[in-house]
This record gives sequence, C-alpha cells and structure tokens, in this order.
Amino acid sequence: MPKTPSVKLFRLIKSLSGSEKRYFKLYVNKDSTKDNKYLLLFDAIEAQEFFDEEGLKQLIYPDEPINSRKYSELKAYLYDLILRSLQFYDEKSSVDFRLKGMLSSIRVLYKRSHYEDCREIIGKGKKLARRYEKYNSILEFLDWEKQIAYAQTDIAYLDRNLNGIAAEETMVHTQIDYYLRSRNIFFNLLVNLRKDPSLSKASWEKKLADTIDPAFMEEVKAKGGHQARVIYYRTTAIYAYALRDFQQFYTLSKSLLELMESKRHFLQEDVSEYISAISNFIRSCGELSKYEEIELALNKLRNVTPKNQDDELKIHRQYYQSKFSLCIDQGTFEEGRKALQDHFEERKKFDPSYFENNSFYYNYFYIYFGAGDYQKALEFLNKWLGLAKDVERMDLQSLARMLNLIIHYELGNTVLLESLIRSTYRFLKKRNRLHDVERELIHFIREASEAYSGQDVRKALTGLKTSFNNLSHDPLSRNVITRYFNIIAWVESKIRKVTFAEIIQEEFEKHPSNGAQ
Repeated sequence: MPKTPSVKLFRLIKSLSGSEKRYFKLYVNKDSTKDNKYLLLFDAIEAQEFFDEEGLKQLIYPDEPINSRKYSELKAYLYDLILRSLQFYDEKSSVDFRLKGMLSSIRVLYKRSHYEDCREIIGKGKKLARRYEKYNSILEFLDWEKQIAYAQTDIAYLDRNLNGIAAEETMVHTQIDYYLRSRNIFFNLLVNLRKDPSLSKASWEKKLADTIDPAFMEEVKAKGGHQARVIYYRTTAIYAYALRDFQQFYTLSKSLLELMESKRHFLQEDVSEYISAISNFIRSCGELSKYEEIELALNKLRNVTPKNQDDELKIHRQYYQSKFSLCIDQGTFEEGRKALQDHFEERKKFDPSYFENNSFYYNYFYIYFGAGDYQKALEFLNKWLGLAKDVERMDLQSLARMLNLIIHYELGNTVLLESLIRSTYRFLKKRNRLHDVERELIHFIREASEAYSGQDVRKALTGLKTSFNNLSHDPLSRNVITRYFNIIAWVESKIRKVTFAEIIQEEFEKHPSNGAQ
C-alpha cells in the first residue's frame, strides 16, 4: 500500500464539515469498532489544532514499539476510507452522483433484459439532467434510448422518436460548445488580467481585443443555457471592470446575480460562483458609492449557506474585506474595529496564511489608524512591510512605505524618520514609483520632523495641502492621493486639529452620490 503523507491526511480531515465527520463515523460503524486504530487516528487528528506527527504516533502506539511501515499503511487506509465515505455522502445530495447511479442501474437492468424498467429510469434521468444542464448525461440517456429500441427491434419506436433524439443530441452538442468556448474565453481573460493589471484602458482594449469574441458572446447570451449565460455575465462584467467602465460593471454584476437567483436549484449544488458574484457586485456598488446596496449585499453574502470549508473561507474573506472597505469609505472606524475583532475570532478556524497578505494588512492598518490606535496600526503595518516583495502588487507595497512615514510621524518617532525617509526614497526610486505625490509627502515629513514650532508645522501642512490640491488636477496624481489612502483628509485633519475619522465622515456626508440608487 502506498504511503500517505501525514500532512495530506491532516488537511483532509480538517477540511471535513461537521456533518461529513458524523457521516464518516456512522459509515465505519464506530460503536462496533471502538478499538480500531484508524478511528483512534481520525479522532486524534481531528483534535489537533496544529499538525504534530510525533504526538499522533504516541497516541496510536502508547505501549508498543512504533512500526513505521504499519503506521504508513494505517494512514493510507484511513485516507482511502474517508474518501469512500465522502463518495457515499455526496451521492445522497449531488446531482452528478444521482445521475451516475441511474446510468449504472440502466446498465445492470439492460444486461438482464429489463428494458421497460430501463426506459422508466431513462425518463427520470433525462428530466433531472435537463434541469441541471448535465449535458454529457443527457447524451448517455439518449444513447441508451436508441440502444434499448435496437435490442427490442422496436422499429416503430425508432421511427417515432429517432428524429427527436437526433435533434436533441444536436442541441446538446451546441450547448456544450457554448459552455466550453465561453469558459475558455473567461479563463483567457483572467490570465491576461493577472499578467499585467496596470495597463491603461487603451492598452486593455488593444491587448484583450483577441480574447473577447463579441459576436459569439452575444450568441451565448441569447441562446445559451443557464450556466453558459452565467459565464457570459461573469466574463463581460470582469471585462468592464478591467476597462474601468464601472457603470457597466455594476449593471452586468447586478444582472448576473438576478440570473443566478432566478434558478436557485443550481445554487443547491454549488455556491462558490454565487459567492464571487455577490463579492463583485459589492465591489461595483463601491465604485459608484451605492452604499445602501452594499449593506443589503453584505447581508446576502453573510446568509449564504456554504457547501464546504472552501465556501466558508470565501464567504468569510469576501464579507470582511467588503465590510472593512465600507467602514473605511464612511469613516466609521469604531464600527470597523468591532468588525475586526469579530473577524479575528472567526478566522481562528482557518489557516492563518490565508490572511497574511497586502490586502488584509492594509485593511487592518487603515481601520486602526482611523480609530486613532497608532500602535496597533504600526503592528500590522510592520507585518505588511515584512511580506516578500513579490507576493502581491507593487503599488500596495509602495503605499505601505508612504504610510510607514505617516504613522511614525503621528507617533512622534523623529529619531527614526530621517533613516526611514532615506530608505523609502531609495525603494521608490529604484522601482520607478517616485511620483510628484510621493516627493511632496517625503518633503513634508522631513520638513515637519525638523520644525522648531507648531507654527512651522502648520506652515508645512498648508504647503502640502496646496501642493496636493494642485496635483489633484492630474488624474494619475489624484488616483494616488485618494484611491488607497486619503492623504488629503489626513492633512486636513492635522490643519484643523480634528480626527482623521471626522474628516472622512464629513467628506462622506458631502459626497454627491452618497446614497444614490
């Protein structure tokens, strides 16, 4: 029996839902096999918070020498046993497994010449397969129809139904083509977007011209099945977002949700794409400041029933990322801090590495900074700065350096600032990220940290505000100033001697599209 790595077994057991674990124990009939070592190993791994190989061995073989070969065989047997139990578990609810079972039953009955029984199952199977657009299964059922008629030499049946069967086979092949081609377009689009997310709109239009086939995609929208049309809206929505056509991104994202919710039986099978659709819709609302719709969508996301641990993780990540962004936009940083505490508590059930990235550290920093908790903000900023430089987008890594200067200025760490200014300047210069906004902020931090009086600091702040106001006429500079961190709001808070949160809240209330639907 081949060896099964312990971490592989650990990950599998940890990925099981509560109902899957209960089913496994029923499947192996635990009450009559209490002394089986594979059940002891299962319980031991289930109880572990972190993987501990030696601890497992001591639990399984407490009073006897540890036989490595037998231990490896035990792990392999348990792994295979869990997979078999999951197959039976899925068979109860999965349409694919039900259809597979129907086709197997037809094969069994056909070998024994129970043709009418076969036809009864075929009728039920085709109905189920059509409802869930399981096209390959439909083709198999249609083939069995012809095979049974041939076996019975039922020429009358073939005469009545053969044209209809052939027409349905042609339709099914067309739908398969719609689905596969549109899905390939979707994946090609994602690949191109991930290769270089920094291209301009004009560059995107040129680069992606060969990726999107407008005529074919419109045909999919008009004639494709439900799942192909889902791919159509996913693809065109992402395409609109890449071109920064946020109104179209919103319209398409909303249409996608309406389409998916119009046939909820598909969501009983798989909710992973629905989770992504809600998340993209929230993002589209954020780009257009449709905050009331964001709140409704957040509640919708929170109430999605996950089908597995991956769904649970996606819901958690997408919900809190969107919740943090909403609190940042509105300046409700105390509410954001409460959401952070809920997030930290709930994330204990997941691998911590899922949250050790630029996006989460950025949100942690921003929430604590807005709440005035600079020490906590610095703690997460340092973790952000400690990430490998090639982990994620360089624009956020550059932003982190600028925020590092601001937070140390707020903390009054004037001794550190001079060396931080030099290292930040070198980092940005080396990566061609030193634009006018960065130059002006670095100049201010240096000037303010060396100021002898509050009047000098105020003068430097006023000069920085004037520079930023002048730069805001340039689209690139305006994007740097406000898109990821509202530097102008921070400067204004220092000039007026009020909190950063108060300025953000004032701006939110004055925003012309605030609450617009």
